[in-house]
Amino acid sequence: MATMADVARHAGVSVATVSHVLNGTRPVLPHTRRAVLDAVDALGYTPNTLARSLVTSRTRSIGLAVSTLTNPYFTQILQGVETAALEHGYSLLIADPHDDPAHERTVVQLLHERRVDGLVVAPSADPRGLISYLTRHRVPTVLLDRVLDAPPGAGPLFDQVCADNTEPTAGLVTHLAALGHRRIALIAGHPGLSTTTERVTGYHQALATAGLPFDPHLVAHAPTIRSGPALPASADCLPHTGSDAPDTLLPGTPLNAVPPPPASAIPGALTHSASATQGSLAHPAEQATAALLALPDPPTALVTGNDAITLGALTALRARGLTVPGDLALCCFDDFPWADLLSPRLTAVAQPGREIGARAVRLLLDRLAEPARPTSTVRLPSVFVHRTSCGCPEQPLGSERSTHRQRGTDS
Repeated sequence: MATMADVARHAGVSVATVSHVLNGTRPVLPHTRRAVLDAVDALGYTPNTLARSLVTSRTRSIGLAVSTLTNPYFTQILQGVETAALEHGYSLLIADPHDDPAHERTVVQLLHERRVDGLVVAPSADPRGLISYLTRHRVPTVLLDRVLDAPPGAGPLFDQVCADNTEPTAGLVTHLAALGHRRIALIAGHPGLSTTTERVTGYHQALATAGLPFDPHLVAHAPTIRSGPALPASADCLPHTGSDAPDTLLPGTPLNAVPPPPASAIPGALTHSASATQGSLAHPAEQATAALLALPDPPTALVTGNDAITLGALTALRARGLTVPGDLALCCFDDFPWADLLSPRLTAVAQPGREIGARAVRLLLDRLAEPARPTSTVRLPSVFVHRTSCGCPEQPLGSERSTHRQRGTDS
C-alpha cells in the first residue's frame, strides 16, 4: 500500500507539501498541486482520514437530516447534496428524522457526535429542541426547504435555502381563476411548516387578487404519514467514503419532545374526522379530498400542496369514479418524473430540488470557511409547468415551463 512518503518521492516534493495539498492546510503552486495529485492517482494512494482529521480538526464529512427520503422531491435534494459534497471532497452521513421533533433532536445529536464538520437539515414543524441543541453547541448548520423566521431586528439564526412557495402557489390559483373557476380548494401540507404557511398565504393572495371570497371550508391540511413503526435513524456513508457497509445510528432517549400542532388548531383545516364518509380512507390527503367532495357546494378545482397529497387526491377521485379535469380541475405544487406520463398530464410547480441541495452544501462550506459572516436566506425560483389537468389544451412543444422568478434572492 502506497504511503505519503511514496507520493512525495514520485512527485518530487516533500511529505509536508503532499500533506498541504491533500489537507488544504496551505496554498500550493498549481503545478506542484497537479504533480501531487497525479502521483496519488498513479500510486493508488488512499489518505488516512483519521490522521487527516487530527491534522486539520476536520473530518471532511457532512451530516444530512431530511425526512421522507423516499419522497421524489427530497430524493432530488439528496442527489444535489451528495453531488456537491463529493465535488468538494466531503463524505455524507444521512439520517431520517421522520418529521418527529423528538427523533429529529436525537438524530441531529448523533450526527454531531460523529464529528461531522456541519449539518444540512430540513427542520420539522416544531424545531425548538433542534434549534436549542444547534445553538447551544454552535454547530455549523444550513436549513433547507423549510426555513425559520428571523428574530425581530436580526438576521436568520442559520443559513437557509428553499424554493419560492408563495408566488408560485398564487400562480396556480390565478391560473385556475382565469379558467373561470370560483370554488378553488387547497390541500396543504403539515401545519407549522414554513412551506405550508407560505403556500396557504399564496392561496389567500391569489383569491384576493381575483376578487374571490375566501371560504375556510375549502382549505384542508394533509400531514405526511408513515405506515408501520418508526424506523431507527440511519447514517449511510455514500460511495465517496469507500465503505460498502452503512453505519447505523441507534436512536437514544428522546429529548425535548414537543408534539407538533394538530391540524385542528389551524383555522379552516379539515381533520381526519371531518367527514363520516372518509373513515375507511388511509391517507390524510384521501380523507381531505373526500371531505371537500362531500361539501354541499364542492370545489370545481383543487390545488395540492405536494406530490404525496396529489397521489392521495387522485386515489380519492378514482375511488368515486371522478375524472380530472372533467369533474375536478387539478394543479399540484411539486412536479415529479412521471407527472408527464399521466392522462391527463399534471399541471404543476416544479421546485429546483437538486439546486437546493447543492446550494445548501455551498452555503455550509462558506460558513466553515468564514464562521463570522452574516447568515443569509436564499430563495430559488420555481417553474410553472403547464399541462392539461386543469382543462387547458396542450401547449406547443417547449412552451410548457415558465419561471415565477428570474433568480434566487438572498436576504
